[in-house]
Amino acid sequence: MSETTPSPTGEPDPDAPDDERTVAGDASDGEVPNEPISATADGDSEPPPSDSTDAADVSAGQLQDANERVLRAQAELENFRKRLRREMEEQRRFAAFPLLSDLLPVVDNLDRAVQSAKESLDPDSLLAGVEMVAAQLIAALEKHACQKITAAGEPFDPNLHEAIGQQPSEDSPEGCVAHVALNGYCLHDRVIRPSQVLVSTGTPDSPVGRSDDSLPGQEP
Repeated sequence: MSETTPSPTGEPDPDAPDDERTVAGDASDGEVPNEPISATADGDSEPPPSDSTDAADVSAGQLQDANERVLRAQAELENFRKRLRREMEEQRRFAAFPLLSDLLPVVDNLDRAVQSAKESLDPDSLLAGVEMVAAQLIAALEKHACQKITAAGEPFDPNLHEAIGQQPSEDSPEGCVAHVALNGYCLHDRVIRPSQVLVSTGTPDSPVGRSDDSLPGQEP
């Protein structure tokens, strides 16, 4: 069989068979068979991230911000507690400061009264000085809500009075305070010290309902 030699010009050989001329003609047209075209412009880019990846990144950032806010709030709360403890400790240490400030003038006047008594033999002058100091002291206590408990002539109250005995009295009915042996004091509504009192058994000529050993609140 003889071989067909292609023409130098690329044209099909007229002497070649028809089927060979057809193949040569198709090749000479310069057309390339259709092939799939890449979806990307440069062939190297990756597909865009999915929505789930974006949501995970946002959630992680929000969680970190929330943790930082919690840590800051905890630090601020701890600082507040420390400051509050310091302030309360300062208040406890200097709670008596106002009272002591008001008592110092009383101490000064008491010193003056003692010095005056040493230099003068006048008992009236000494008595006046002591009375002045006592009145000033009572005023200082009342300024700080420390009140003397009223007891003389009042019905015996075990919450305010401490009975140390009984005695007949012309002025106080039976069961009332006949004599105050030691004054009591209270701060606001709290008793600091109850008044020590003698409780009346009535007039001397009335039948004594209780013996001296039987105090209010006790069985005879």
